[in-house]
Amino acid sequence: MLRALFEGRRVVRPAFPDVRDRAVWAAADGVALLAEARAVLARPAPVLTATAWARTFRDGVRTDYEDAARELRDRVTTLVLAAVLTGETPPADVPFLDGAIDGLVALAEATTWCWAPHDRHAAGRGEVLADPDDPFLDLGAAEVASLFAWADQVLGPHLDRRAPGLRKRLRREVDLRVLTPFERIRDWHWLGLDGDAHNWNPWIHSAVLTAALLLVDDEAQRGRLVRLVVEGLGHYVAVLPDDGGIDEGVAYWWHGACRLLECLDLLAGATGADARDLPVLAPLVRFPHRMHLGGDAYVNAGDAPGRLPPAQPWHVLHRWGERLGDADVRAHAVSRARAGGRLVWPSAGLGRALAALADPGWRTALADDPRGTWLAREQWLPRVQVLVARETAGTSSGLTVAVKAGHNGERHNHLDVGSYWVAVDGVPVVADVGQPTYTAASFGPDRYRAWPVRSEWHNVPEPGVTQEPGAAFGARDVRVELTAAAAVLSADLAGAYPGVPRWLRSVRLVRGTPAHVLVADDDSVRPVRLRHVFAGEVELRAGEAFVSRAGRRVLRLSWDARSATAELERRPLDDPLLRASWGTHLSRLTLVVSAGPARVRLEQVR
Repeated sequence: MLRALFEGRRVVRPAFPDVRDRAVWAAADGVALLAEARAVLARPAPVLTATAWARTFRDGVRTDYEDAARELRDRVTTLVLAAVLTGETPPADVPFLDGAIDGLVALAEATTWCWAPHDRHAAGRGEVLADPDDPFLDLGAAEVASLFAWADQVLGPHLDRRAPGLRKRLRREVDLRVLTPFERIRDWHWLGLDGDAHNWNPWIHSAVLTAALLLVDDEAQRGRLVRLVVEGLGHYVAVLPDDGGIDEGVAYWWHGACRLLECLDLLAGATGADARDLPVLAPLVRFPHRMHLGGDAYVNAGDAPGRLPPAQPWHVLHRWGERLGDADVRAHAVSRARAGGRLVWPSAGLGRALAALADPGWRTALADDPRGTWLAREQWLPRVQVLVARETAGTSSGLTVAVKAGHNGERHNHLDVGSYWVAVDGVPVVADVGQPTYTAASFGPDRYRAWPVRSEWHNVPEPGVTQEPGAAFGARDVRVELTAAAAVLSADLAGAYPGVPRWLRSVRLVRGTPAHVLVADDDSVRPVRLRHVFAGEVELRAGEAFVSRAGRRVLRLSWDARSATAELERRPLDDPLLRASWGTHLSRLTLVVSAGPARVRLEQVR
């Protein structure tokens, strides 16, 4: 569908203001960015070392190199933005421009832009260092290529004056490391030729498209590259479910679905063909706010943090909300951006930051008080089998429950079929641990050895066995009932467990007085362990447990003390990602039901 729409179209460079367009950049609010840029200049630039890159192969640690590479990209992004905002002009003193140039050259001189766990070429050679003559096109390479393209676009005239020859170098490196491999190798695993297109597809295609449009002077080559991008994006669009659900979750929505939206914007400007009315895009744009629990908390199934970082390109979501005439999408984007306290975030990427700064409509939207709310009474996405239901429509106050069925072959999967969340006043209390810091083992055969990924640390039953990975292990006979009085998801979870013939679970939000959540599990297998992961301090009593936040009780969980014994454990957190979401620890309550009903009731302590 996409390919036919763009077939035969001439591809031109899209218009975007550069550093000389002072009316545009003088109107941008750059106070916070300039302060950040001055702080960046006061710090030494990170150094990318071979030893850090090789740690992936030696001891499985990938963050040493990737954190330094990310810091260097963010440094260059911040300094490019500062150079554009100030309009520093050589031969005068140009500290931001010089800092950006130094960072760009450091990246250009790096042996590889690829992140070590992704470099199948190095692994295939049995080596622990990258080969610059055999580049692997991955997410890291895509990030640098996009950075180079946007830096060249907005600073080009000043780069020519301050560092003649640099722009030629930037083009050379992008062509060798990204454009040529992209055009020469047509069976990259992330293309989705086998029908498994995921966030890598639009993430890398967006970088290739940006580089083709902004760096490639030869019109024939530019056209070839864009046609291949359109073809590749078609594989991703083909697997998008019609309800807009993303099984990778909200955190990866920004890297996958959002980059597709940005690609379609770029393609419309470069070709005159507009694919932005595809039916699947409207529900796709609604996905983030449909998964919202409250504040910075979202349903974080799979590899997603418990708290969504504020550094997201909210302006893209707002722009698409405007295009679709969707007030809920617009209100959500404005509200979350304002909560983050920033117009733009350099860590979201240079192109995204520039687009937000140059958009007067986005500045106006942030200054206005958004009207309306996106918090519907309930949201049901049948393709990813996730239900989100609130005690009261229009507010995160009170109880919000989310439940997922699904299967254990989802992208970035955790063993979580049948798990549920309970938020009180928008804050998760019955929680999902979320993504731990990635290692070399995170996407290999040892993935499920990590405790945050296993079913024992999700809010699921354990009927004698734990859940197994793979698409064959999933929920069956999933049913949802939605009324004004209650929202219910029920499913047979037996398929997620080896050797279990039947296991019915229902999670019900009752909008009564008081509102409460009822979780009922099958009575056929005993003993069974019912797992509950809590964010907060837990006080255990006979037949009940209280969870407190900030010294105040917020949730009571109760059960039949005659049929179950309770085990409470406290899990200290040393992983920096998990600590950022949950603090120093999480707690797990296990109810061991030997006979009688396997049921719990949860209600807010008011």
